[in-house]
Amino acid sequence: MHVQIVNFNLRDLSDGDYRKACDGLAPIFADVPGLISKVWLADEAANTYGGVYTWTDRAAMETFASSDLFKGIVANRNFANITSRDFSVLAGPTAVTQARIPAAA
Repeated sequence: MHVQIVNFNLRDLSDGDYRKACDGLAPIFADVPGLISKVWLADEAANTYGGVYTWTDRAAMETFASSDLFKGIVANRNFANITSRDFSVLAGPTAVTQARIPAAA
């Protein structure tokens, strides 16, 4: 597994409009090859948004990073200060604790 964390600030887009757009985009992300999960992030008070992506491997993340979908995120005029970091996963302890976080309402 491999993890990618993407963060950005909204520009000329309200929190509510962003959340509505995310609801429409979620099915598209669900079909991205190699994506195990995406946790959508929102901190309206700090104007910080993004996602935590869990990938099958680094190659899947790199394929996504070169995709039109990711290029569209980076080019979106409503997103400012975009950062993307990726991390290796510690397999042993992750196997013990993975899939234990339920989706919040």
